Amino acid sequence: MQHPSGTSILVLGILSLVVCGILGPIAWSMGSTAVREMDAQPMLNWTNRGNVTAGRICGIIGTCLLALQIIWILVIIGVFASLG
Repeated sequence: MQHPSGTSILVLGILSLVVCGILGPIAWSMGSTAVREMDAQPMLNWTNRGNVTAGRICGIIGTCLLALQIIWILVIIGVFASLG
């Protein structure tokens, strides 16, 4: 049986890396929820656990990259503010 959110989590995770970093926390959260649901019902033989895990990991990486981008922007703003 496939988790109904498996493909969505994977797509959001990939998009968080490629297009829009703000999707990273969403993929991470949805992936964590789906993994908990899968662990709570192991008798259902989930067939897309790999997709959910991959989307979750991409979401974690996307979130970290987003945080680094925000820090970098704040540093640049601080440098320019100190010059002016």
